[in-house]
Order: sequence, then C-alpha cells, then structure tokens
Amino acid sequence: MMTAVAIIGVSCLTAGASAAVTAEVARKCQALKQRAFPPREIGNPAAGSDKGTGAVQAAFFRKCVANGGEIDDRNDPKK
Repeated sequence: MMTAVAIIGVSCLTAGASAAVTAEVARKCQALKQRAFPPREIGNPAAGSDKGTGAVQAAFFRKCVANGGEIDDRNDPKK
C-alpha cells in the first residue's frame, strides 16, 4: 500500500515539474508570437494583425512549443 502511494506521489511531482517547463515555454512562445505578429492597433489585440491570420499565428505558436521555445526563421518565406 505504501509503495503505491509513493509511486503516485513521485509521478505527481514529475508531472508538476514538466508542467512548469511547459508554462515557461508557452510564455516565451506567446511573446515571440506577439513580436512576429503585432496588432494593427497598438494595445488592441482584437483588431487583428496585418502579418497573418489566426491560423498562421496558431501554427507559429505550435511550432515554437514543439521546438521548446526556439524558432528557426531561416526558412521563413516572409523574410
């Protein structure tokens, strides 16, 4: 019984540590996305962006998270 409780406790601690890293990566990717796709009106994110649709922005964010917060712009067709 105590072994099962210990295993569950360790797995919860491990899951918490990986969630913290994911949150850190998500914050970094959100900042990179905001820099890459600035809003049409400063201070109004609901105005949209001149540089890409919501789908393009979501794809950028997913790629960033998948790469651990690193974006490779060498292959970016916009640049």
